[in-house]
Amino acid sequence: MLMPDQSTTMFLLSIATGLFITASIFYFIRLVKGPTLPDMVLAVDVLSYDLAVFIIIFSIACNSPLLSVGALPLVLWAYLLDMYVSKYLIRKELGD
Repeated sequence: MLMPDQSTTMFLLSIATGLFITASIFYFIRLVKGPTLPDMVLAVDVLSYDLAVFIIIFSIACNSPLLSVGALPLVLWAYLLDMYVSKYLIRKELGD
């Protein structure tokens, strides 16, 4: 199996970092200007999941698996946010 050298890995990591920063800016704009609550929740979800993926990619690039531990609570937090907002929207829809 052919292993990439260090310069190729860092080049790909810099491209991925630029893409993640650009996407995060667009998600943040959607979070601020979101016309509805589900749009804002979706923006927070995508920001959280993208940050978790970036943390895992960064931990792989740094060859430090301990860094990827922080991604799990972040993903669980985003999932709990979805659950609470969906319960809020259902309760609001039913008029309780």
